[in-house]
Amino acid sequence: MQGVMRGYIRAVDSVNHRIGRIAMYGIFVLMGILLWSSISKTFFLPSLWTLEMAQFVMVGYYILGGPYSIQLGSNVRMDLLYGEWSIRRKAWFDLLTVCFLIFYLCVLLYGAVSSTAYSLGYWKTEPFSYLFGIVTGSEEVGRLERSSSAWRPYMWPIKVVMIVGFLLMLLQCVSELCKDVLRLKGEEI
Repeated sequence: MQGVMRGYIRAVDSVNHRIGRIAMYGIFVLMGILLWSSISKTFFLPSLWTLEMAQFVMVGYYILGGPYSIQLGSNVRMDLLYGEWSIRRKAWFDLLTVCFLIFYLCVLLYGAVSSTAYSLGYWKTEPFSYLFGIVTGSEEVGRLERSSSAWRPYMWPIKVVMIVGFLLMLLQCVSELCKDVLRLKGEEI
């Protein structure tokens, strides 16, 4: 069982490390979009797409970088008491709190899947089976949701990014749970 946990930890940490390192460069894409927005407003006609595209890039940057942040332990934490605790006590506390986080991420993932199914034109009550059907080809895409802005981009791409990001965060939290279990068993991570 411990070998399976270590293999899972290695696999998930490796994937999230790579994706997180790539997502870090999203800030430069965001800066480029905002720079173009400023230039176009000053010297040309303002671009319709810059504000919304900047928001989409920021969502991707934040959501896809979240699992890497969890992996590095760079998330916000109150260190008033935690910093002085033993490794075992920290592991128990982290084990408890990561269970709450896993529940919260499951709720967010369900919401993201429902919202993505809606953006692909599905209005019924089985969003997971609908998206699975889209992937396998047994379902068809309905009327695609568009933003209400003047640019009117399709909403499904950013919603798919949300699903991927929440899923990766969920997998990383399970990896952190496995690390805490191994720490409680006295193993070095």
